[in-house]
Amino acid sequence: MLGYSLAFSAGATAASWALVSPRFAGSLALGAALEAVNFRALFGYWRGALLGGERMGLAAFGSFGLRFVLLGGVVWAALAFGAHPVGLLLGLSLVVPGVLIAAWRARPLPSPDAPALDPEDPSWDAWNPWLARERDPEADEDES
Repeated sequence: MLGYSLAFSAGATAASWALVSPRFAGSLALGAALEAVNFRALFGYWRGALLGGERMGLAAFGSFGLRFVLLGGVVWAALAFGAHPVGLLLGLSLVVPGVLIAAWRARPLPSPDAPALDPEDPSWDAWNPWLARERDPEADEDES
């Protein structure tokens, strides 16, 4: 996942250097570096909490909150030293496409042996695809 994020960050930084300005590109690169460190810490925290058997105590919750305080402080300092706010925001947001692509690639393959209803099966009429549940016959009578 971090590889995808690094690829997006490098491409966006190079493109913004050429198309926008070096200040914007530097802010974007700083935001991308901050999001990489932040996401790595978040990933390590949840991996330890969910898979490592660590107890979710007050110290663990404090370290989770400390990450937000440190990130906020670094973002404030970067803006105070003249970072471009839009570039910083875009850099901090570049983790999202990487996460989406990594999740899409890690999805389970559909099983060809999975049972499926015949398209002409009458039970399809009892299903409401908009609400993802069976239709309520009383509500259907009210609409008529």
